[in-house]
Amino acid sequence: MSGMLWTEIDNYLAKLYSPPDPILERALKHSEAQGLPAINVSPLQGKLLMLLAQLCQARTILEIGTLGGYSAIWLGRALPPEGRLITIELSPKHAEVARANIAQAGLAAHIEVRVGAALEILPELAQEGHRFDMVFIDADKPNNPHYLSWALKLTRRGSLIVVDNVVRHGALLEAESADPSVQGTRQLHALLAAEPRLQATVLQTVGSKGHDGLAIARVISD
Repeated sequence: MSGMLWTEIDNYLAKLYSPPDPILERALKHSEAQGLPAINVSPLQGKLLMLLAQLCQARTILEIGTLGGYSAIWLGRALPPEGRLITIELSPKHAEVARANIAQAGLAAHIEVRVGAALEILPELAQEGHRFDMVFIDADKPNNPHYLSWALKLTRRGSLIVVDNVVRHGALLEAESADPSVQGTRQLHALLAAEPRLQATVLQTVGSKGHDGLAIARVISD
């Protein structure tokens, strides 16, 4: 019953705070038609990402894990006219779908989709001299500790780092779990809590995506 109630409340609130948007709905339908898994952020979470990007006045955003581009569209809408978002996607098929969705949203000039393993592309971004005002991490969870390490290298004082799926439906508490995603998430929390360059907290979430959470960290020193 809890899951059903969470979803009903999520749907009710989404109608109020994130009413139907043809562009976003088209992106979801296109992703579904192309066989992409329905693991994108919810509408309320997407709007939260947009608000966070606006609050930190992000001009440059890095996203690790594109899927069909749904969250990239939300984040891209927060950018100023000269802003830029780079999103990294492992799957060429997913990247193709994302590019089409981003173009339909009118954001192709602001969002670049890079295809490949994030741990190979992130060093390239560092070599190119990129620094980001916001980083959103929503990719394979076992590598979250590595993604956080690179996020610190690619940000500056005042930047924001957000990580999705950090509660794992409660499996986070299972210290002996054999699930690499759980262990990667537990290591992520340990790093976030101990890192002196960050001020961080975690927001547990319930809704259409079940019981999970977002880690939110601000870079306070270089």
